[in-house]
Amino acid sequence: MIRPARQDDVPALMPLMRGYTDFYESDPSDEGLERMMRDVIDAPEEVAFLLVATDEDDRVVGFALNQWKWSSLRGARVVVMDDLFVHEDARGKGHADALIEAVAEIARRHGAPIVSWFTMPDNKRAHTVYDRVGGTAETLLEYELEL
Repeated sequence: MIRPARQDDVPALMPLMRGYTDFYESDPSDEGLERMMRDVIDAPEEVAFLLVATDEDDRVVGFALNQWKWSSLRGARVVVMDDLFVHEDARGKGHADALIEAVAEIARRHGAPIVSWFTMPDNKRAHTVYDRVGGTAETLLEYELEL
């Protein structure tokens, strides 16, 4: 099942967030991750939203963290799916596909023309999911300016 994250999900989300950040070789503080999750959970859906996937026992097994941005190339606000992660024990059960579809449904409801996201070039498992749900890859490089 996919649903919006709640404040009481934060303890269950923390190890998933840490799994995600470990995969990308990043090490934000637990305090920073918790503050981010709580702020997104409290944000209006048209600003940002955090969805969770739960298993048959109602355990949180995955998440999709999303925000909105204006796109001059689309002339509209679009959803950026910043983070998508499913615990390795729950992979292959449709949770990632369901999370993406739920993100797309929220985007449609608000009139967004697209959902966009980035992934690493060598993340082949993710590529398989994204291809399966109808995503198309662009040949853009993401740059960051560290402040």
